[in-house]
Amino acid sequence: MSLPSVELLESRHTFPGPYTFKVIGSAEANFTGRVIAHVRDELRMELDPPYSLRSTKKGDHVSITIEPECESPQQVIAIYSRLTGMDGLFMLL
Repeated sequence: MSLPSVELLESRHTFPGPYTFKVIGSAEANFTGRVIAHVRDELRMELDPPYSLRSTKKGDHVSITIEPECESPQQVIAIYSRLTGMDGLFMLL
């Protein structure tokens, strides 16, 4: 996956502000918890950012929409970098 550039992020979003990440992965091995933990760690948050979940009918995959407050495009890129290497990741938008 290629990461978005700072210029692209700045042209499409206002910083600081919320940024929406869509993460799809395996429903096993605490995938959701690991995604939330990566975002919290990167942004040094004490509480979980707003997020919602959707599971497939079989329950073997989960889609996580997470909307943390990001101060800069560099933070968005750093979160993408952390998430791209996760075990169980199928898609990141």
